[in-house]
Amino acid sequence: MRALGALGLGALLALLPPPPAPAETYTAMLSVRRALGSEGRLLRRLRAYLREESARLRRLARFYEKVQALHQDPKASVDNPLLAFSLIKRLHSDWPNVVYSDEATENTQALHAGFKEVEQELPGAEDLDGAARALMRLQDVYALSVKGMANGVFQRAGASRPPLYSPSRRVSLSADDCFHVGKVAYDTGDYYHSIAWLEEAVGLFRLSYGSWNPEDRSSLEDALDHLAFSYFMAGNISHALSLSREFLHYDPSNQRVARNVAKYEKLLEMGTAASAGPLRRPNGTHLQSRDTYEELCQRPGGQPASEHLPQLHCSYETNGSPYLLLQPAKKEMVQIQPYVALYHDFISDTEAETIKGLAGPWLQRSVVASGEKQQKAEYRISKSAWLKDTTDPVVRSLEQRIAAITGLDLRPPYAEYLQVVNYGLGGHYEPHFDHATSRKSPLYRMKSGNRIATVMIYLSAVEAGGSTAFIYANFSVPVVKNAALFWWNLRRNGDGDGDTLHAGCPVLAGDKWVANKWIHEHGQEFRRPCSTDPQD
Repeated sequence: MRALGALGLGALLALLPPPPAPAETYTAMLSVRRALGSEGRLLRRLRAYLREESARLRRLARFYEKVQALHQDPKASVDNPLLAFSLIKRLHSDWPNVVYSDEATENTQALHAGFKEVEQELPGAEDLDGAARALMRLQDVYALSVKGMANGVFQRAGASRPPLYSPSRRVSLSADDCFHVGKVAYDTGDYYHSIAWLEEAVGLFRLSYGSWNPEDRSSLEDALDHLAFSYFMAGNISHALSLSREFLHYDPSNQRVARNVAKYEKLLEMGTAASAGPLRRPNGTHLQSRDTYEELCQRPGGQPASEHLPQLHCSYETNGSPYLLLQPAKKEMVQIQPYVALYHDFISDTEAETIKGLAGPWLQRSVVASGEKQQKAEYRISKSAWLKDTTDPVVRSLEQRIAAITGLDLRPPYAEYLQVVNYGLGGHYEPHFDHATSRKSPLYRMKSGNRIATVMIYLSAVEAGGSTAFIYANFSVPVVKNAALFWWNLRRNGDGDGDTLHAGCPVLAGDKWVANKWIHEHGQEFRRPCSTDPQD
């Protein structure tokens, strides 16, 4: 089990960092939306190029039609000195002007210049690979059919139930798209995923063989080559042989594939080929609770049947705070152990948009704790920023509201700054604890103890996915726009509550924003005192 705290200690930052340079597009949907704007600028450049090229080609067509008409007119004889002169002039001057015209070059250069203007804003290779891994993550966590995904349908594999998500506009993936996803898996030795995606690529390339798309960088031969080797590494020699023979049908002079065919034939003749058993999905992050985590992410509604939860209720709460007397908090008890409550309508739409707007320019790739250091990790895909309560009156008001519902002291250094998080493409955070599980954790640098409680505010809605799953407690909470989720990370005796192991499920569709407030144990001694039971 990985017990890593959620990092980025806002309370340790004296000054906000400078705005990050454009990079890592896939790790935040805000960055993806900005990339859409970059493509809009490229479209405008391409439209101008097409307009200029169309005008140039129309002029060429007029020249062609004029000369062609002379050649087809039996009355147009070069015996006529004027026609003879025009012929000599065309061959000496007009044709070179047409063939070596700078106009086409100038149009192309203008297109290249337009691309250069936005090139620094465009996604890099890491983004493309990260986006491919995001599709594989969604495939795994939500048990989606690869064929369905390629066809624009988010349907569980082998299930007859309705799709998990039905976009208003269905978008299919091309053969080249599927090839790239498969190749990302192939390059890391992940043949479980490479086979599924390359199979789709091969099928789509076969359907369109002979046609050419200017944007494609791969071909049927590329897909067959990679798929054949994937099957070979998976132990299915006969299928690897069949695919390699098909490759040679299209490229018979390829000596490397010819040698592979000879090798596969020899292995089959000798009977030494490994039996092709079912491929096992890799567990790159060594997540021991993976099955439970994925089942909770897939579970509709997130909770068991209500008859098994008689202690859960909804109420209006003031928590003894004058701040809440005129507008009590709308509290829904989600779970007793661990104690988890959901406060509905905790924040307004305007406040949520203000907080997102304040954080947007400062978003940077989220990090996790690794020993005494912080680092990026594939099991946490998001960007985050920290906001002081002095940043804006909205942030200050929100902090007062959090103090009112929790009854805890949020004054520095008893709480961290407000962390605002925007999840990326397939954005998630695999099971983790918010509290530190080691005294070496950077959390203790604040000199205010461990994280006693978490308040997580949903600043946006999503179309599908993105639930908060509590692994050992066996329940999940779907995203509820403008609601705040509260739980205790520590027991009253100061020990970490193992039942708070939780995860942010991958966002299947939508733009997920949350704001986290982590409150520390120092300063809360009389607000949440120890129990007479040392085990409590």
